[in-house]
Amino acid sequence: MLITGAGSGIGRSVTRRMLAAGWNVVLAGRREEQLRQSASAYPHALVVPTDITDSSAVERLFAAGIERFGKIDVLFNNAGVFGCAATIGELSAQQWQDVCAVNLNGTMFCAGAAFRHMQESGGGRIINNGSISAHVPRPASVAYAVTKHAVTGLTKSIELDGRPYGISCSQIDIGNAASEMMQDVGATSGALQADGSRKVEPTFDMELASATVEFIATAPAEVSINNVTITAAGMPYIGRG
Repeated sequence: MLITGAGSGIGRSVTRRMLAAGWNVVLAGRREEQLRQSASAYPHALVVPTDITDSSAVERLFAAGIERFGKIDVLFNNAGVFGCAATIGELSAQQWQDVCAVNLNGTMFCAGAAFRHMQESGGGRIINNGSISAHVPRPASVAYAVTKHAVTGLTKSIELDGRPYGISCSQIDIGNAASEMMQDVGATSGALQADGSRKVEPTFDMELASATVEFIATAPAEVSINNVTITAAGMPYIGRG
C-alpha cells in the first residue's frame, strides 16, 4: 500500500493502522522526520520523502515502492491542503495555483502512476480522499471546494477506465474528523457558517475514518466501493444546518 500525506493527520492514522495489520506500506510526504515518526520503526515500512506536485518525483516514488515490495496493490491518495480562506473575488492567482498543485495535480500524478503500474500487475485499488466539500462547500473556500469536486470526477473516471484492468477506484469523504486540518476551519474558534455566523462543530475520532479506509482497502477485488461519506454526528451538513 502506498499512502501520500503519511506524515500527519488521517494519512498518519491510516499508515499506523495498516502497518499494525501487517501491510507493507510506502509512506510519502514532504517531511522526512514526520514520515519516520508515522512509520514507527516497522520493518515493512518504506519512507520516501516526495513532493507530489512534481510528476518526476512521483514516478520515482512508485519505482522505489515497487523495487522494495514487488508491487503496489492499493494507493491511498490522501495528500491535500485547505489553502487560505477566501472568496473567488479575494483569491489570488498564486493562492489558487498552490491549492491546485497539491489537491488536483498531485492527486492526478499519483493516480496516474498507480494506474499504469496496476495495469501491468493485474489490478488494484485507488482510494481518493475527497471531502464533504466535494459535495457541499464551506463559505470562503473556493479553491479547496473546486479541487475536491474535481477529485470526484477523477474518481469516477478512474473507476470507469480501470474496468478492463481490474482497477477499482473509491472515494472517502470525511467530515470533521479530529485532525490538524480541522484547526484550519475553526475547530476551537468556530467554523464560518453560510449565514455568516461561527459555530464550534462536533468532531469524531480520526481512528474511525482510518478504519473505514482499511475496510475499503481490504475489500475483495470483485467488490467496488464507489463512495463512502463519514461525518461527525450532528455537524452542519445534511439539510440546512
